[in-house]
Amino acid sequence: MTQFTDFNFKLLVIERLMYDDGTLTPRFDLGAHLVEQGLIEYGGDPAYTYTVKNALEYQVVPAARDHFEALEISPGLLATVEELLLDGGHQVYAHCSPVWDGEDDLYDVRSLDDLPLLPNLKRIRGADDFWPPEFLEVLQERGIATED
Repeated sequence: MTQFTDFNFKLLVIERLMYDDGTLTPRFDLGAHLVEQGLIEYGGDPAYTYTVKNALEYQVVPAARDHFEALEISPGLLATVEELLLDGGHQVYAHCSPVWDGEDDLYDVRSLDDLPLLPNLKRIRGADDFWPPEFLEVLQERGIATED
């Protein structure tokens, strides 16, 4: 089983594989998951309702965190990742924090220790704008492009 050390880095990979490429299935939907778990009744936007009702607006909803932390991604699937994008509008973030507005560091990557899990990664778009110089140095050393 592949273990990620940085949850937020894993979310970037999940965004690419599950929501962009459609190769990591089944596609997770927080609202449907909450209804299936009996945590909220269907109607309106169950993920938003659950988040507000439980004062979870600016954090990862525990049910989503549990799901994504336990989600296994095979080395073969990880090897297909050639590009990642840094963007506060990712679908995976909407399924983790339906009320999140992108105005804090909730989804900032804090470690690049997981880079070896992506042997064919060639580019991280947006890194020049959002990541610190020490991260950019690591990417440059590994031959990973950062320009758009």
